Amino acid sequence: MSPNPNTSPNLPWKCRFLMNYVAYLVDMCRRPDFTVNRRLYKLFDFKSSPSKTPINGVTTSDIMVDASRNLWFRLFTPENGSGSDVSLPVIVYFHGGGFSFLSADSFPLDRLCKRFARELRVVIVSVNYRLAPEHRFPCQQEDGVDVLNFIDTTNIEGFPACANFKHCFIAGDSAGGSLAHQVTVGAIQNNFQKVKIIGLLAIQPLLGGEERTESEIRLHKSTLMPMKRTDWMWKAFLPEGSNRDHPAANVFGPNAIDISGLNFPATVVVVGGLDTLQDWQKRYYEGLKKSGKEAYMIEYPNAVHSFYGHPELPESSMLIEEVRDFIRRQCAKT
Repeated sequence: MSPNPNTSPNLPWKCRFLMNYVAYLVDMCRRPDFTVNRRLYKLFDFKSSPSKTPINGVTTSDIMVDASRNLWFRLFTPENGSGSDVSLPVIVYFHGGGFSFLSADSFPLDRLCKRFARELRVVIVSVNYRLAPEHRFPCQQEDGVDVLNFIDTTNIEGFPACANFKHCFIAGDSAGGSLAHQVTVGAIQNNFQKVKIIGLLAIQPLLGGEERTESEIRLHKSTLMPMKRTDWMWKAFLPEGSNRDHPAANVFGPNAIDISGLNFPATVVVVGGLDTLQDWQKRYYEGLKKSGKEAYMIEYPNAVHSFYGHPELPESSMLIEEVRDFIRRQCAKT
């Protein structure tokens, strides 16, 4: 299906309000020198506490990996899924937030992962990686790989017996979708004992390059991802002196890392027809195919960036179904 040329989507008032609120908050807290006013941001970054009592059918707990860099993850286990006679896939998840905002315990991300755990019937490891600009790439990639090494080698108290590490997926949304790719590249070169990565879910990944694409120009007034905001995010995230053709942004660009010889997992790329980033996401999908990798693209013509976080949008429920089918197919192969 071809994208909807409309640049002003007809969204429910609640969705529109929340998207405008997030955009305003980000712009209020990001500075022209590519730093973040953390003190101000913390006033509005509402947190959700972990709960051993099920909330919306999911229990949660926080597990520390490395206190020296505050590297930890939030564990989401669906109710009635903790028995040793149950086998559930594991999703290692990387949250969005432009590389510089939000955390694994931020309310909207906690709610999103609870929904994924409940409706997909999976155990989710939501990684609280270090944020830019205080910590630039590749810190986030290193954090992700280290979490995978941790769950591979550590007998973690409280980790559900139902978790099937041989059915492990790497996933992320927006900036987290970009990190999911980078972590997968780093992780598949390790010799894990328990963990086997069998799939990658890149949900509207934040990707870019020096070129200005048609969708960036056409949708430049996008609420969440206008070019001026994504340009700031790249400046804050990439190593000093880098431009947007760095391989952490332009994955298959002029400085690309060749993945053709890597045992890269089957990948789903989710694209929204009203997302400024859609051209880069399609190039990512095409790059995977050209590299000889198994890849699928799911496109929702009327979807804006971050649609998956709004259960009232029809595309959000459609995505759950598509992801559930992908997980089942991949698990059935092993």
